This record gives sequence, structure tokens and C-alpha cells, in this order.
Amino acid sequence: MTRYVVIGAGAVGGTIAGRLAHRGHQVVLVARGEHLSALRRDGLHLRTPDLDTRLPVTAIGGPEEIELRPDDVLVLSTKTHQAVAALSQWADAPVRDGGHTAPAGARLPILTALNGVSSEQMALRYFDRVFGVCVWLPAVHLHPGEVIARGTPQSGILHIARYPAIRTEPADRDLLEQVSAHWSESGLGVELPADVMPWKYHKLLSNIGNAFQAVLGPAADSGDLTDAARAEARAVLAGAGIEVTSDDEAAVRQVSFGVGEVPGTDPDRMGGSSWQSLARGTGSIETDYLNGQIALIAREHGLAAPLNTTIAALARQAARTGARPGAISAADLAAELGLDPLASRAPRS
Repeated sequence: MTRYVVIGAGAVGGTIAGRLAHRGHQVVLVARGEHLSALRRDGLHLRTPDLDTRLPVTAIGGPEEIELRPDDVLVLSTKTHQAVAALSQWADAPVRDGGHTAPAGARLPILTALNGVSSEQMALRYFDRVFGVCVWLPAVHLHPGEVIARGTPQSGILHIARYPAIRTEPADRDLLEQVSAHWSESGLGVELPADVMPWKYHKLLSNIGNAFQAVLGPAADSGDLTDAARAEARAVLAGAGIEVTSDDEAAVRQVSFGVGEVPGTDPDRMGGSSWQSLARGTGSIETDYLNGQIALIAREHGLAAPLNTTIAALARQAARTGARPGAISAADLAAELGLDPLASRAPRS
């Protein structure tokens, strides 16, 4: 029986694991600190618009606490800046199959359910079979042992394909169809494109706004600032000749799920993954692999991305200094970015 080992039990990983566990699939959650202690003590508290349940789960701190099996599927769902440490740790974990032992990197598939477009290449340094996952899953993890998944009727939609696409084999289709069946029946929408990276680059454009929400707070009106940074990012990707799925993806999302109200929560006090990092005071943030990715691509191709470069630095500084969301106003942020603060409040056409 397939067992899913979810490495990183935060908002995304916790939702995937919780949905699977609720449906009766075998799941192991990998977590740390107070979150790990809460999962071991009380199970996973999964809250959705339609469900409020506490699930008994197997929770571990690392590969030394589990005996991996040949039918395990690894799901990496840390933040991108935490991925290399997790990958290097899990790649060498032994997988026993009868009298034979092989490292997980050579034996097991790994699904990279992370924001950004860097984790797939990171994983390929350590694992033979890498499957990129484009994650559209509005979820929040702020308190130990609890995950709030806001998507309805499905918790989200995930596009999954072998990385790189040129390495796709017949056996991959069998695995992906199995994953799709398990995840779909558990309340997660799954699509299986031939190549996941154009979808992930489109999602990267969407995630350009994460840093703005993080530093300004989820209720702030950062629309025009975000639009300017996103337009810059689109121009950089076009200039670099990178294929990006069209905005038809938005239509796919709209028919698949919406963001619903979770009883007992205030939607104005919940934000995306980068906001959660500042709200929890983790001391780090993934912005270097979102806005910072645009800065990297621009530098590699002799282009410029001053807006994304600056907001990445500001978010990095906020995480390092312990600043909370809302510590800077939209007008002050516009000035930092070299934009007209009045223009940022102008009506949009």
C-alpha cells in the first residue's frame, strides 16, 4: 500500500497530509519543534470550510525515525529556502526491499510541492525521479498542530509532471495516475500536464505579490505596487525566453475551487506563505526564490528587475529583524521602490 511521507508539515504539506489521512491513506508527517510535539501529542487539527477534525497521524522529526519502504512516495513541502537541507538529509536514507538496501535518492520518487521554480533542480541533485508540483492551495499554518485549508469544494489544485519533462517514462504515468486517484478522492484537484514548469512560472508571477502582502499586511491595498512588480517580472521572463502558461490557468482554478470561510477565523487576518513566515517570526522567508528569482533571471540575461530586487531585500530584512506584517505603509514602500506613492493609490482601469 502506498505511503506518503510528507516532508514539511506546514500549510501546504499539512493540508495534503490531512486530506489523505482523512480519506484513510497512509501518511507520515515530518515536522520539527513545537509543531512536531503537538502532532505527536494531539494529532493534526485540520480546519476547512466544510470540515473541522483532529486526525491521529504518525509524525517524525527525520529519516532516522522511519524505515522507508519501496512503495513510499516522498512529498517535499518545506519552504524553498529550506529545501536543500531536507533533500540532502532524505536522499541518503536507506530503503529496504527484501534483502537489498538502496538510498532513497536512487529508489524513491519525490514530489516537490513548493513555491518558486528552483526546488526541482535542487531535488535533481539528490533524487533520480523528481516530479514537480505547481501548488494552488490557499492554506494557513500559524499554530502548532493546526492547519487551516481555505479552498472549497477542493482544498486546491496541483499540476504534477516529471522533471525535466524530457525524462518522462511509461512508469511515471502509472505513478502519477495513482497519485491523482488518491489525491483527487481526498479533496485535492490534480492535473497532469506534459510539462509542469510553464505552470510553475505562471504561479511564480502570482507569487510576486507574496512579499508585498508580507511586509504590508494582508488587509493593505498593495495592488498597484504588486502590479508594477508583476509587470516587471513578466517582461523579464519574456526577455529570457522562458515559457509561461497563459492566463487560462486562472479559468482552471476558478472552476476547480474557491476560497471559502473557515468557521472561527478572520480572513482579514490570514495571508499567504510569506506573510505567515513574518507573522510567526520564523526569522527567514522564501522571497529570495520568488521576487529574488526574477532578480536572478534578470541578471543572468543582462536585464533589469529593480522592483523585485528591492522588495526581496526588504522582505529578507524584515524576516531577519523580526518585523511583523504592516510595519511599513504602502506609501513608504512605494518610496522605497522608487514609485510615486500617489500613483499607487490611483484608481485602476
